[in-house]
Amino acid sequence: MTSLAHQATENRSVAEFTEQAYLNYAMYVIMDRALPHISDGLKPVQRRIVYAMSELGLKHSGKPKKSARTVGDVLGKYHPHGDYACYEAMVLMAQPFSYRYPFIEGQGNWGSPDDPKSFAAMRYTEAKLSQYSEVLLSELGQGTCEWQDNFDGSMKEPVSLPARVPNILLNGTTGIAVGMATDIPPHNLREVVKGTIALIRNPNLTDEKISEYIPAPDLPTKAEIITPPDELLKIQSTGRGSYRMRAVFTIEKNEIVITDLPYQVSGSKIISQIADQMTAKKLPLVSDVRDESDHQNPTRLVIILRSNRIDAEAVMSHLFATTDLETSYRVNMNMIGADGRPQVKSIRRILLEWIEIRKNTVTKRLEYHLNKIEKRLHILAGLLIAYLDLDQVIRIIREEDHPKAELIAHFRIDEIQAEAILDLKLRHLAKLEEMEIRREQEELEAKAAIIREQLENPESLKNLIINELKEDAKRFGDDRRSPIVQRAEASAISEQDLMPAEPVTVILSEAGWIRCAKGHDVNPENANFRAGDKYLGHAQGKSNQKVYLMDEAGRSYSLAINNLPSARGLGEPLSSKLSPANGIGFEQILIADDEADLLAVSTSGYGFKTKAKQLDTNAKAGKAFLSMTEGARALPLHVIEESTHVAVLSSAGRLVITELSGLPTLNKGKGNKLIQLEKGESITSIVTLNLNETIHVVAGQQQLKLKGDDLKKYVGARATKGQLLPRGYQKANKLFIQR
Repeated sequence: MTSLAHQATENRSVAEFTEQAYLNYAMYVIMDRALPHISDGLKPVQRRIVYAMSELGLKHSGKPKKSARTVGDVLGKYHPHGDYACYEAMVLMAQPFSYRYPFIEGQGNWGSPDDPKSFAAMRYTEAKLSQYSEVLLSELGQGTCEWQDNFDGSMKEPVSLPARVPNILLNGTTGIAVGMATDIPPHNLREVVKGTIALIRNPNLTDEKISEYIPAPDLPTKAEIITPPDELLKIQSTGRGSYRMRAVFTIEKNEIVITDLPYQVSGSKIISQIADQMTAKKLPLVSDVRDESDHQNPTRLVIILRSNRIDAEAVMSHLFATTDLETSYRVNMNMIGADGRPQVKSIRRILLEWIEIRKNTVTKRLEYHLNKIEKRLHILAGLLIAYLDLDQVIRIIREEDHPKAELIAHFRIDEIQAEAILDLKLRHLAKLEEMEIRREQEELEAKAAIIREQLENPESLKNLIINELKEDAKRFGDDRRSPIVQRAEASAISEQDLMPAEPVTVILSEAGWIRCAKGHDVNPENANFRAGDKYLGHAQGKSNQKVYLMDEAGRSYSLAINNLPSARGLGEPLSSKLSPANGIGFEQILIADDEADLLAVSTSGYGFKTKAKQLDTNAKAGKAFLSMTEGARALPLHVIEESTHVAVLSSAGRLVITELSGLPTLNKGKGNKLIQLEKGESITSIVTLNLNETIHVVAGQQQLKLKGDDLKKYVGARATKGQLLPRGYQKANKLFIQR
C-alpha cells in the first residue's frame, strides 16, 4: 500500500502548480461564466435559466411560477453557484429597461428604471418565459444542438441553444473575465435581420454597406445616440470603441422637462447631481428641480429656470457636460466564437459566423425531420402491405404462436413494420383507413421531397433561412427606440458666465486691500481707507467676470469678482486670498474680456502684446507673466482696443511713438525693445493711441498737449532713442489721452 501511494504522488513546484491552477481558473471564468457564445448570445447562467424554465413548462401561454422554484431548479440541476447571483441574472432578463428583448415575463416587483436593483426577493416574485424566448427554444428538441453532462453527470443540458436570430447583437451583454471583458450593446431586431439577410445574399458586403442596415446600437431607452457616423462605423468594423447618449428634453415656458434618460441612468442620480450644483451655487440660473415621474410618465424630470429670458439650450448644454444626462458607453465585442475561442469581432464577422452556425443548425433540423418522415413512410409502407391482405394478417395473429416472425416471413417486411402491424387497433382495420394511409403517405412524400431539395440545393437552404428570419422580424421586431441624431458638442458654462452680470467697480488700495462696489457711478478715490492707506487703482466690469492683478515683479493673479468683499466696509487684504512674494506690492488692477488685446511693458524698455486671458491663473502665488531685468518693475497694462501706436516716455524726458505692429504677441515673456535707454534711465509712462489723438504730457503742475504735426515729429522706429521733450517738460513722468 505504501509503495502504491508513493507511486501515485506527483512532485511539482509551488510556482508551477499555482500557475496551472490559475490558468485553469482563468479559462473557466472566460469560457463558462463571463463571456457569451456567438451562437445564442447567452452566458452559461442565462442559458441554464432559460432552459430550466422551459423544462418546468413555464411557457408564455402558461401560468407563471415562483422565481424561487426556477432558481432552485437551475442551482440544483445545472448551475451550482450562489442563489442571489443566479436570481439577479434572471431579473436582468426580465427587465424591459435593461434588455432590449426580454426573455422572461415577470409578475411582482422586478425593479424600476430609477433603481434596477430594487427588485423583490425571489420568494415574492413569479415568472414565465416571454414570447421572444421562442426564438431560442422552438427548435430545441429537433436534433439542432449538442448536449453535455451537467455538473454531476446525472442529466444532460444543451451546450448552446438553437437561436433563430442573431441574439448576440440583439440584447447585448457585459461581463468581466480574467484578463478580458465584454461590452456588447443591444441592437434593433429588424435592422439586424436586414443586415443578416443582405450578408446571406452577398457575403462580400463591406462594413460600410452593413452599417447602412445596422447604423448603431438600439438601446431600451428613447434617449438620443449623438456619436458621429465615422465613430459608429469604427465600432462596426473593429468591434471596439464608444458611443454617447444624450437625454431628450422639451422646453415649456421657464421649465425644462426631461422625458428620456440615457441607458441605465437613474433619474434620482440626475436630480442629485443637479441639486449638488445648486447647493454649491454653480447653477444660479436654476431655481428648482423635481421628479414628476409616475406610471403614465416613467421619466419626467422638471428643471425650473429663474426666468423666461434664460437660454434653456445653454443650460442643458452645461448639464450635458457636467451630469449623466449625457453618458458615454464602451463597446468591446468580445465573445466565444464558433471555434470555441474568445475573440473581439466586427459586426460583419459576427453575422458571417452566425450565418454559418445557422446553416448547420437548419441542416440538422431538416435532417432530423427527414429522418422522422422516412421512418414514418417505412412504417406506412408496411401497413399498406398488411391492408392488401387483412384476412391473412388476422389469421396469423390469431393462430400463430410467433405472429411477429410469421408476419416478417410471409409479407417480407422488417421487424419495425411488423411491430407497427401488431400495434394496430381493431378500429383501424376499416376500409377507409387504407385511404387515410395513402393520403398521409403522399403528404409525407411531398414534405420529404421539399426537405431533400433544401438539403441538396444551397440556394433553397438560404431562402429558407431568409424566410424564417423575416417571419421572426415580423413577429418580434419593432421600430428603433434610440434615434441617431447629430448634436453640437456639450460645453459647461463657466462659473462666471452663470453668475448674474451686474455692473461693479473693484477698488484696490496701496496696502493691498480689495473690495467691490455695485455700479459704475462710484468715485473710488473718495472712498474711505484704513489709516495710513490710500487709493491705488480701480477697475470697472461685471460681477460674473474675473479681476486681474499684476505685481511689481510682473506676476499675474486672478480672482472671481463675486467672491470679493463688499465696498460697504474697508475690504479684505489680498494676502488672505493670494500669496505674493515678500516685499512685492501690487502694481495694477484690471478687468477685461478674455480676448481683449493688452500691452505689457516693463521699466527696462521691453514689451509685448497679449490677450487678457493669459493673466488668468488659479494659483495663489500667481504665475510668471512679464519677465524683466534686475531693478526693473512692471508698468500698468494698457488695453489696446483700436490703437495703432504706443507712446513711450523715458526718465530722461525722451519720447518715442512707435507702431504696435512691430511688437510680438506672446503668452508671457520679456518682449521686444521699445526704446533705446541710457545707463540708469528707465521708462516712466506709456500710452496707446492713434495718430489723430492728443497726448497730454504731465510735468508737475504743467501739461503739454501734443497733436497733429507736433505729435508726428516724435514718431520713430522701434528701439530708437526718440526725441527730447521741450525745455520744462524733460522731467515729465506721466502720459495720458483724454477720451
